[in-house]
Formats: sequence, C-alpha cells, structure tokens
Amino acid sequence: MIPATQQAESTIVSFLGIECGGTRTVVLFGPDTGGGWRRAEFGPANLRLLDDAGLVRHFKAIKRTVAAAFGGMVVGMAGARTEKDRRRIRAAAGKVWRNLPVYVTNDLETALAAAEVETASKNVARVLILSGTGSCCFGRRAGTHGTSGGMVRVGGWGHILGDRGSGYDIGLQALRAAVGELDRTGRWPAFGEEILRALQLNEPDDVIDWVKGAEKQEVAALARTVFAAAAKGDRLARQVVADAAAALAESGADCARRLAREGAPVEFVLAGGVLKQASFARQVGARLRKLRHGAQVRRLRRESVWGAIELAKEHFGDGKRGRNRAGGADVTEVLSISEVLQAAERRNSWAAQQRSPTVSGDLPATEGSNPRSRNLDRMPLGRAVALMLREEAAAGAAIFKERRNIERAVEMIARSLGRGGRLFYAGAGTSGRLGILDASECPPTFRLPPDRVQGIIAGGRAAIWQSVEGAEDDAEAGAAALAHRGVRKGDVVVGIAASGRTPFVRGALGAAKQQGARTILLCCNPGLEIPVAQRPHLVVAPETGPEVLTGSTRLKAGTATKIILNIFTTLAMVRLGKVEGNLMVDVDPTNEKLRGRAIRIVQTLTGADANAARAALAKAKWNVKRACQKLR
Repeated sequence: MIPATQQAESTIVSFLGIECGGTRTVVLFGPDTGGGWRRAEFGPANLRLLDDAGLVRHFKAIKRTVAAAFGGMVVGMAGARTEKDRRRIRAAAGKVWRNLPVYVTNDLETALAAAEVETASKNVARVLILSGTGSCCFGRRAGTHGTSGGMVRVGGWGHILGDRGSGYDIGLQALRAAVGELDRTGRWPAFGEEILRALQLNEPDDVIDWVKGAEKQEVAALARTVFAAAAKGDRLARQVVADAAAALAESGADCARRLAREGAPVEFVLAGGVLKQASFARQVGARLRKLRHGAQVRRLRRESVWGAIELAKEHFGDGKRGRNRAGGADVTEVLSISEVLQAAERRNSWAAQQRSPTVSGDLPATEGSNPRSRNLDRMPLGRAVALMLREEAAAGAAIFKERRNIERAVEMIARSLGRGGRLFYAGAGTSGRLGILDASECPPTFRLPPDRVQGIIAGGRAAIWQSVEGAEDDAEAGAAALAHRGVRKGDVVVGIAASGRTPFVRGALGAAKQQGARTILLCCNPGLEIPVAQRPHLVVAPETGPEVLTGSTRLKAGTATKIILNIFTTLAMVRLGKVEGNLMVDVDPTNEKLRGRAIRIVQTLTGADANAARAALAKAKWNVKRACQKLR
C-alpha cells in the first residue's frame, strides 16, 4: 500500500483529479505539504463498458491507493456523454468519497482544460483532437474559456459507428489491408507478417477468429505495429496511416467550422496516445493546415489529467489559484498496485546427476519411467518434495555437459541479431509457451524491437492458455507458420521439443532451412537419430532423463529448456553490447520498478546521486546509455 499523502497546509486546498480512458486511468493528487503533486495509474475505465458496481469497484481501488483528505475532486471519464452518464459517475463517487465535492465531465473537457492553461491566448477558438483507443474532436468557441458554453463535439460515437483515425480504426484498417492484399495478389504481405507476430497467430485464417473475439483495446494495440511498419517504408502500412490522418483531420476541420467562421483563427491541439507518434501527428497537422487556412496546430505538452486539476481549482478553489498552479515538473510517480516480491534462493552447485535408466525400443528417454518415483502416490509428502527437488537439480548437470553446443548456439544467435536478423522460437505445448515467454522478455530487458525475437506455438494464440488438440502433430502448420512470419536468410530458428520429434517443430525447422535461415533443435533426447537431409545446423540436447511424473516434460525437461533459453538470449545480448558489467544498460523502463532499476544502474556506472540520475534519465527519455553519456 502506498503511504497516504500528508495533510495539506491550511492555506492550500488539496485536489484529486481522475482521468479515465479506454487504455488506462491516471490520477493526480495534491499538493502535499511540500507543494508537490503525486501521480498513480490504474486500469482502463470507459463508462460505456462499466456497470454501476464496476464503477464503484474502480473508484474504491483508487481510494485505497490515494488515502488523503481533499477539498474537491474532478472526474473526467471516457464515454460520459449525457447528464444521465454524469449522474451515474457522481453516484458511484459519492459511495466511495462521502461528502466530497465532485465535478464530473468527460475526458475531452479535462484534456481541453489542460490545453487552455498552456497558452496565453484565450480569445481564439480551440479544437482538441484526441486519438487513443477511440477518437473524438472537442472544441470551445473563442471567449468562452472557463465556461461550459460554446462547446462542440464531433465524433466519439464508439468503434462501431465512428472513432475515425483512432488506434482501433488504424488496427482494423490494417487487418483489412493485409487480407485485401492477399485477395488481390495471392501473397500474404510483409505487413501481414508483422501483424501475425504481434497477435501471436500462425496463419491468415487465424485472424478471422481472433478479430471476432478481440476487445477494442486489443485491436487498437495493433496501431503500434502499423506505425512501426510504416516507419520502415511498408506501402500498405503507410497508406493505412495516411488514411487515418486524413480522416482525423477532416473531423477536426468539421468541428472548427461549427465553432468559428471561415478565416477566423483556430488552434488545434493534438492529444492522446496515437498522436504521440510524431510522424502521424505531422501528417494530421499538415492536413489540417490545408483544410483550414492559417490554422495553428500544436501537441498537448502535459498529460491531460492536469486539466482535471485546473477544473478542480475553477470549481473548488479558494482564491489562491495562482499560488497553487498545477505544474508538470514536480510530480512523484507512485504505483497503483503493490509489486509482487520475487524471492528465489540460488543454489551454489547442482547436485550430481543420477544415471537415468536405459529406455528400450524407440521410446524417447523423456517418456520413460523413472524408477525413483514408481511409488510416488504412496510416498510421504516430505520424501516426494525431496525427490522432485533432486530431480530438478539434476537438470543442471545435464545442461552443463551441453555447454559447448550452447556456446555455439549463442554465437550463432548473436551473429544473426548483430547483422539485423531475427530469432524465432517454434514449439508446441510447454515448449512453445517457454519460447513465447523468453521472446516477450527481450523488449523490456534489452530495449529490443518486439519483432527481433519471436515465439511461435502450435495451435496459435489459443494454445498459450490451453491445449489445442492435434496442433503439435501438424508438420505443414509448422512450415506455414514460419512462412507467414517471413523467415529468411540471416534469421535463426530454434525448434523446441523435449522429445525432438514433434511434427510441428520438424516442419518449422524444415521450412526455415529451405529459406536459408540457420536452425537449432533444442531437445532433451540426445539419442535422437535425425536423417542428414533433415538435420538442423545445430542440436542442443541435454540428457535430463525420465520425469518424476512419467512423460510430464513440463518438469525436468521444461526446467532445462527454460535455463537454456535464458542463456541464449542473455549472453547473445551481452555480446551485442547491451550489458555493461552485469547491468542491463539497454533496459526499457516502462514501469516504476524498472525506472528505479534504471536509476540505480546510472548511479552505479557514473557515481551520480539518485536525483541527478533521475534528471539525466528524464532528459534522455529514460535511455540508460544516453543518460550515462551525459553524466560522464
């Protein structure tokens, strides 16, 4: 639990500002006795997607974190269109903060208020163009600052009826563009490969089922993939972005026409997560200037939640507004939920591996019966725990014996990534999930674009959470998945299969080899015989032996696999210069825990104190390497 803010001084009115959007909720509260403001983040909250009970739960979660006394609060919530909507929000807030004065509006007015306080010009019509998960334009006529009169809204009808130029619109149009290209040419485009990677899907047909059940936020999240592809020059992606920019600008111009006569000055303010993309914002601005001669276009510099604070001062201020003006510099970031503490004891050495019994016939060793666990169902619990720990520890000795092949694999992967290639993991069941897990950790840990290390699982997205019957037996599906991800020469594909025999993995490795990619098989079956024509470039095969629970390769085999994948990516990144000493100097600090880690890394490498390290990181946009260079 976060410590409560201190009671404000008697001459300072303390406020609570809450802005709820389709992606997240941001809370600003203060000032505290030191004059600073504090910030917290929570999950999304769109009024159209919450019932009354859900609304109350959302506010209760905020109150548990923000335990302080306030002179007033402002709630700006996405989806609040009518007075009936506002009554719902006021009623829910009243159940949580009893007797606290509250002003309720939508997230558009809070953003507009934040925009208005940034400029000295009041006698000008102003249009906020907001594009995030959804989109909307919201403006106020000249001379009506600080009042609810003279306001005009265009758009904001939701993703089915409107939201032109929003993240959702961009994501949906991208899907349509990819399947349209397939229909026209018979070829799945490179842009489509990026979409499949982002969605963890294997084939174009998988998109049909995914989009039917996808949440609005999931489709909107595809906008990041579209912008990345557009930045690389992809024709389809650039067209999707250009169309979205034109649609958003046209909505903004429509709003301006209703606020001011032709030729009158209008200021357009761009806000929202999608418009943080600089190239997209430039396209929207250029289009606006063509549609509205002499238009002024700028981006919202502060978070729009500051508008909630400005509105709170207007409605609940005590005449000392100038003294307590909400500034953006002195904000203490706090977590909205407690971080999970991870406690793990390191073993000083691996126990000596016990010799595994020979498995007769053609059965892989991983499927054999372990004589040490044949009475597992009758063992006292203490003995069973000790047995499992000894067996898991034995996996380490097996891995150690494979260290030469692991070293060769790391060199192969580092060489590929260093030359612009990509690393793919392909597996089924536990093996596939472990590959996806390792791939997903690379972007935050090493600031690596998400397409550089990718995981592919038999059965696609659904198989991440549940078993997909028969998926691992389809070699053609494995080959198709690699083809649709655009695997090519210069890439490395690691097939993961405890037995080494999984058809999906064999198909994937075969297809990768045909395309000129380097291939590695990671299995736990060193006795596996592979025909020369099908043999990967490298086999890493620790002999973990039969499992305590016969055939359950999520146990020792899974442990060995996870350790080896850790080694593959960690040491490859070391060789690529993303580690200094034992510090991850390319960490991407996307949350408070990682920001704290980044500060400590900069302190260690430069000798700076915590405040200097934080300031340098903020100026370097939280790039550890650049921050260190500035301080050195």
